[in-house]
Amino acid sequence: MPAEENVFLAEPEKKWRLGFWSLIATQFQGAFNDNGLKFFVIFLILGTNPTASEKDLLVFVIGNLFALPFLLFSMAGGFLADRFSKRSVTIATKIFEVCAMLFAMYAFTRGNTRMAYAVIFLASTQAAFFGPSKYGLLPELLPDKLLSWGNGILELTTFLAIIAGAVIGPSLAQHFHGREAIAGLIFGACSLFGLLTSFGISRVPPADPAKKFSVNIFSDLKKQIQLVRPDRVLHLAIAGNTYFWFLGALLQFVIVFYGREVLHLDETRGGYLQAALAIGIGVGSYAAGLLSSGKIEYGLIPLGAIGMSAFAFAISIHGLSFVQVIVLLGALGFAGGFFVVPVNALIQHRPEEAHKGSVIAFANFLSFVGVITASAIYSGATHYLHTGLASFFIWTAVMSLLATIYTVYLLPDSLLRLMLWIATHTLYRLDVAGQENVPARGGALLTPNHVSMADAVLLIASIDRPIRFIMFKGSYDQPLVKPFAKIMGVIPIASDQGPREMIHSLRLATDALKNGELVCIFPEGQMTRIGQMLPFRRGMERIIKGVDVPIIPVNLDGVWGSIFSFAGGRFLWKFPRQIPYPVRVTFGKPLSSEATAQDVRRAVQDLGAAAFARRKKRMHTLPQSFIYSARRHPFRFAMADGQRPKLSWFSALVGALVLARRLRKRWQGQEMVGVLLPPSVPGALVNYAAMLLGKVPVNLNYTVSNETLASCAQQCNLKTIVTARVFLEKVKIQPPGEIIFIEDVAKGTGFGERVVAALAASLLPAKAISRFAGGDRRATLDDIATIIFSSG
Repeated sequence: MPAEENVFLAEPEKKWRLGFWSLIATQFQGAFNDNGLKFFVIFLILGTNPTASEKDLLVFVIGNLFALPFLLFSMAGGFLADRFSKRSVTIATKIFEVCAMLFAMYAFTRGNTRMAYAVIFLASTQAAFFGPSKYGLLPELLPDKLLSWGNGILELTTFLAIIAGAVIGPSLAQHFHGREAIAGLIFGACSLFGLLTSFGISRVPPADPAKKFSVNIFSDLKKQIQLVRPDRVLHLAIAGNTYFWFLGALLQFVIVFYGREVLHLDETRGGYLQAALAIGIGVGSYAAGLLSSGKIEYGLIPLGAIGMSAFAFAISIHGLSFVQVIVLLGALGFAGGFFVVPVNALIQHRPEEAHKGSVIAFANFLSFVGVITASAIYSGATHYLHTGLASFFIWTAVMSLLATIYTVYLLPDSLLRLMLWIATHTLYRLDVAGQENVPARGGALLTPNHVSMADAVLLIASIDRPIRFIMFKGSYDQPLVKPFAKIMGVIPIASDQGPREMIHSLRLATDALKNGELVCIFPEGQMTRIGQMLPFRRGMERIIKGVDVPIIPVNLDGVWGSIFSFAGGRFLWKFPRQIPYPVRVTFGKPLSSEATAQDVRRAVQDLGAAAFARRKKRMHTLPQSFIYSARRHPFRFAMADGQRPKLSWFSALVGALVLARRLRKRWQGQEMVGVLLPPSVPGALVNYAAMLLGKVPVNLNYTVSNETLASCAQQCNLKTIVTARVFLEKVKIQPPGEIIFIEDVAKGTGFGERVVAALAASLLPAKAISRFAGGDRRATLDDIATIIFSSG
């Protein structure tokens, strides 16, 4: 038995790509057949020119036939998904679908409308049994960090399939009028393809082989309600999923008749409206998966709801053209994709493994309650209230807005996460590693280094679990901070509190850990003022004492230098070095709850070393930094000496370029070049000139003897040494090798030469400036920058 479990566990790691893409292909085919058949039958019957009342009845009947199996069989599908391998259930449903398509071919051959209705019912029945296994397979095939991405791909391909079904279904009805059996044969071939791709899904074990089937659907529903009720996020996600499917079904019916009766479109162009909405949802889903950055970003939910409200209201405006409606429907769908991806990911991720299939089935059941409700509302509103088609878009906007307000009221941190998501995708560029080290459930103590006022924001944006921070009470009581701190459940603490208050704060943190929450403490006790990590205090040991939860070391790298750090001797009042500002957040391997503050600090330091290695690819060499500084602050003071009281950064770059171009022939073929000059402007410019040429400047000590100087030159294999006549007369020393006098190099520098250097410094890319200077090799971060023979 253990050997079998190991095989199952290793399978997703080894072949998740094959299994995942096989699932996507299987789902694509299923969604295409379901929607293609539905629209095929709708337009087949519309081709008989029914009356207005018959049209309303058609919408009601087909909508209910499509949704009814999800009400009847979703819970049974959830049981099968938990009791048996989800792969086996998927294959069985595809075999059932092939049989249903054989029946469809017979029904279309007979031209029997009632049998066509039965085909829709059978196809929807297959989808009802397949749904829980389909969504349950995603978290079993994919690592947690790819779950949002996988949902984005799933939603994208699903709605591409819906597009294909919405466009091809009516086309088949039009082209095979009187030869409907051929259309049935096409759908049957698609089902056979889906059966073949289902065999490529990775083998997964049953989640709960001992699970018993409940014949009473109502008791099963009651059980699922009791199961999801304690988890506020989960039951809100299920409600959001129900609303999404309600809205989608309602708009699907509205768009069919809006195209025919308001825009006066034929079947083909009417299908383009359905396609625009579906493409928008698919692309929005894919974008949401990418922007979630390896986590479930439920801050996107209110953003998507606000977008749906705005674009639905825009479509309701009278007199829109066909192109305008297409664009707005696409935008509405894009916002819907932002809404639904985190909702689906939450439904798949938050339930316990043994209940995942049944919870997903419960969500599917409720989603099709929404579909049937949409069908009933559409039929009732058009038949009895004579509601105009444009009014449905206004109601969509109002409902989406109310749903957003309700979500933010119940989950105020979702709005805060939205604000943080916007900030961390504009002002910052996050590079997160080790997210898998943070447990998906249960308590854990995060122990990051404290570099800036934005550290908490960066941590919240790095993982999808809520974090309870321990915050200095003085910061907690700030008027702008306190409302948000209360939303996030921050625990205030202060060193000047009495013993009782201090113990109370520490106990709150301990209780949070025991309750399975993530708690974060900055063990340094204060933000660093020097850019280096301070000693860790022992408060974290008191919090975790007697609690068996892991300690997660966290390193924040690259934050020093941001406007929220103390770099430059002040907070905030400085310009950011770049936007977006790159930051690396690394979560380390869990440590035992018995680890000391010193052990944790050492682990955070090790993470910092690894983060530095990742940072190197974005770092600049010394000559590149010199060029960037000169361009960014061309008139800022750079250096001075007794002869020149002020030299700006740009003038220093131009001067270094002139010297480099004049020295390149004298330095040709040399790896290291000698410099014997005092601390001065010419000495600095010669050093920069050498670096621009890819040479290593060797700064020699002018206070040593001739013998020592010769030894230094020999150690570095120096062939030439740059110095000054006036300087040599003062120090009374004789440099070895070929001497290059700086006075001779600078002599005769013309105006045109400086202008050319200034233009190159202004216009050429930083990497091209080295070639302009005459460099024959490109410096790397691991090169020696300079060698200094000091007096020490």
